This record gives sequence, C-alpha cells and structure tokens, in this order.
Amino acid sequence: MGYVDDNLISGEEVTYRARLHWKVMIWPGLLTAALLIVAALAFRQGLSDPETSNVFYIAGAILVIFAVITILKLWITVSSAEFAVTNKRVILKTGFIQKKTAEIFLAKIESVSVDQTITGRVFGYGTIVIRGTGGSLEPFSDISKPLEFRRQIQEQIGRSLEQPGAAPTARS
Repeated sequence: MGYVDDNLISGEEVTYRARLHWKVMIWPGLLTAALLIVAALAFRQGLSDPETSNVFYIAGAILVIFAVITILKLWITVSSAEFAVTNKRVILKTGFIQKKTAEIFLAKIESVSVDQTITGRVFGYGTIVIRGTGGSLEPFSDISKPLEFRRQIQEQIGRSLEQPGAAPTARS
C-alpha cells in the first residue's frame, strides 16, 4: 500500500491515479548506459593489459556501482511519486526520504492549471498547479497526462457540488 491508500479518510475512494511521465527516465537511463559502456571498455582493457589490469578492473567496478546507484535512485523517484484524485480530496506526494505532499479538499480548490511546453504537449506530460483557498500554490512537475488529471479533479469538484436528491436539470 502506498501513501495515498494509507491516508484515506472514512468514506473516501480513489477515483483516478496519475504517475510520473516516462521522460524522467531518459537522462538517468542514458547516464547508466554510458557508465556501463565505459565500464565494459575498462574491463576489456584490463583483459588485454595484464600489467594495469587491476586499475581497469577497479575503475570498471566503480562505474558499475555508479550505474546501479543511478538506477536505484530513478526507481525510488518513480515508485515514491503518487498523484490521486478521490471523491473528497486531491492527494499529491513526491519523494522518499524528503517528501513533498499536498492534500487539498475539493471544496478548498480555487483553480487547477496545467503548464505544458510544446514537447510536453506532444509527449503527454506537464506540471499541475493547484491553487487552494488563500492563494497557496502547489506545483507538481512531470505528471503524465496532466490534462486528464485536471479533468478528473474538475469532475470530482462538480460531483461534490451536486445536491443529493436534486432533480437533474434538462439540457437544451
């Protein structure tokens, strides 16, 4: 169970979940690939030069360790980010040791905006900025499908404003 599931209040249900976009994996993936290529070259050089083989083996091992650390850091970043819309709140959390969280009741949300670059529009990621009452801003970056996330928030706000037992209005 994650942060969202552990912090639901009574009668609250998750209606939509979002995640970080895959673009956050690009630079760590490229760095890991480069480190592993250089490590492989170091191991190969160690095999061909017996006099300095220990130096190349140690350098290769250090590079492999850095590659593993990079992948672990990426995995922690992606797996620890949670973004959810419930029937009562919007819950956003990033970070593992140093957490950034925002839990905003639907009734306290003044606006939800999406900031997207051209690249973000093409590949489907952006920054969600939630403005709560009192002017507090809560920006969360690199969210996958931010327009859908905003739509889900707006839909839940609309549902929470509907009066129980009220007759539906006719549409023309």
